[in-house]
Order: sequence, then structure tokens, then C-alpha cells
Amino acid sequence: MKIEHVAIWVNDLEGMRDFYETYFHCKSNTKYHNKEKKFESYFLTFESGVRLEIMRKDGVNQHGNGVHLGWAHIAISLGSRESVNQLTERLKNEGYPLINGPRVTGDGYYESVIEDPEGNLIELTV
Repeated sequence: MKIEHVAIWVNDLEGMRDFYETYFHCKSNTKYHNKEKKFESYFLTFESGVRLEIMRKDGVNQHGNGVHLGWAHIAISLGSRESVNQLTERLKNEGYPLINGPRVTGDGYYESVIEDPEGNLIELTV
């Protein structure tokens, strides 16, 4: 058994696609657009084969302050501490909020936490 994909609602579909393609080397499918339901989405595939679906629909509101029931974050393994440090620094320098790290957590992970362009938390881990 495996998780097939994870999905998040977004406001700026194209901007979010560009973010994940640029920083995480995802490959996007062709945009799905259901005009009747006013729904649009992309599936973004990571090099490992894991997929993230980003979705936009009229009437779906952003979650606000980042504290809400449901998914808390997505963790992306970069393979090494050096890679975590480099991508953390790059994202921070390009204006993405660094929430914490890089650091070793109490449960032994080496990670940093950043926000994507719409405030969703991403853990960058080894």
C-alpha cells in the first residue's frame, strides 16, 4: 500500500506550479480545467515518483494563519545536510519565510521549515 498523491488548495495555481518546478524539480502534467465546476489542477511529479496535486476552485478560501485542522506540512527529503542548508539559504535569500532551522529536531531529524508562496509549510529534511 502507498499514498498515491497529496493535494492542496491554492490561490495562484500557476505561481505555485512554478515554485515547485523551480525549487523541487517537479514535472507538471497539462492543466486540467473543468469550466462548469470552475476547477483547475496540476499534478506535480517529484523525481521519486511521488505526486502533489495543486488545485484551485472559485469559492475555496485560503486557510489563514497556517494553524488549522488537517495537513500540517509536507516533508521533502533532499538527501544530505548540505542540500538542506543550500536550498534553505536559497529560498530564504529569494524571500520565502524561514520558520526555523536548519537544526536537529528532538526526534533526530535534520531539517528546516519554510513556507511556500501561499503559506503552506515545507520541511526540508535529509
